[in-house]
Amino acid sequence: MVQIGEVLVSFDILEKKFCCDLTACKGACCIEGDYGAPLEEDEIEALRQEYGRITAYMKPDGIRSVEEQGLAVKDCDNEWGTPLIDGKECAFTIEENGSCWCAIEKAWAEGKSHFRKPVSCHLYPIRIARYVTFEALNYHQWDVCRGARLKGEEAGIPLYRFLKEALTARYGEAWYAELEIAAAEYAAGRLVE
Repeated sequence: MVQIGEVLVSFDILEKKFCCDLTACKGACCIEGDYGAPLEEDEIEALRQEYGRITAYMKPDGIRSVEEQGLAVKDCDNEWGTPLIDGKECAFTIEENGSCWCAIEKAWAEGKSHFRKPVSCHLYPIRIARYVTFEALNYHQWDVCRGARLKGEEAGIPLYRFLKEALTARYGEAWYAELEIAAAEYAAGRLVE
């Protein structure tokens, strides 16, 4: 790992290639798994404030799930996440053009909401581990993203570059510039694992 500010970054994030391919996965990350998207405390409040604008984009089953479970539910690790529809897909999942998408992000994309989407979704497949004095960014390799790995390899896009917008939104432009330097140092063999 390399430390940039108060964030530890796994070398996998610098090395692995990745580029989402909705034609291959159909947005499976929105419907697979045992829990909804991880939520931070401030994101629950953002959802609460924006929910009235997001519902126009949601499926009736998603709205029902939120009404029954609330905007956020605790998982087995006592962490907050989005509710699921009948224990399967995220309550905010919608379908468009044969793929899953997010009602939260669609409302944002159309200028109806100020909240884009949970950082856990924006940064995926990077997962954040939080500690008392720092955060650690790790690459979460999931079989549903096989197409994204193949597309990333073909295009030669490192994971950190694919997620430049999300990483910059989370940590800032100066932080991302340091990440670019670290990636170049790592590629040149000047950073050791």
